[in-house]
Amino acid sequence: MTGSKESKAYKQDDKKFIEEICSQTWEKLYRYVYFRVQNRQEAEDITQEAYAKVLCRWGQKASRPDHPMEYLKATALNVIRDRWRKTKRKGAEINLEAVNPLETAVESPAEAATLRVMIEDALKKLSEDQRRVIELRIIKGFSVSRTAGMMNKKETTVRVIQYRALQALADILETKDLVKERRDNG
Repeated sequence: MTGSKESKAYKQDDKKFIEEICSQTWEKLYRYVYFRVQNRQEAEDITQEAYAKVLCRWGQKASRPDHPMEYLKATALNVIRDRWRKTKRKGAEINLEAVNPLETAVESPAEAATLRVMIEDALKKLSEDQRRVIELRIIKGFSVSRTAGMMNKKETTVRVIQYRALQALADILETKDLVKERRDNG
């Protein structure tokens, strides 16, 4: 066979191989992805992206995998992780049009002042590191890495301090609410 006839035959074999793989694996792969993301549209997109990446790689290489389903699952899982990382970096999107200001606003200036005093008192009960992490991460909105740099701590340490500080704040504020309810009812 000449070079052009061999390449045409190889491309036809590739096309048959791709059709065969896709018809045998698409449903299993889609279900695998859907189980992880629980969203039909996102599962479809991830499944398509996984096939595109895998088929592109297989097109570049002459070898074909022995276990294509495992290869597809691993690729799909990597696509899912990549998307989660991107989402995590961006943060959650909030539709400001859907937020009702009357529901989220504080009812009166006196109530706002009371809430502020309660939160300040609760913050005073935290350790210095916890207060600093809450100030930098939540109030000022710095990233974990920037907060860690400012405090000369590891990022994981900052995350742990933040988690514990929020738990402590919740406990303190919950206790204050119970005491306030007892005074009001008693």
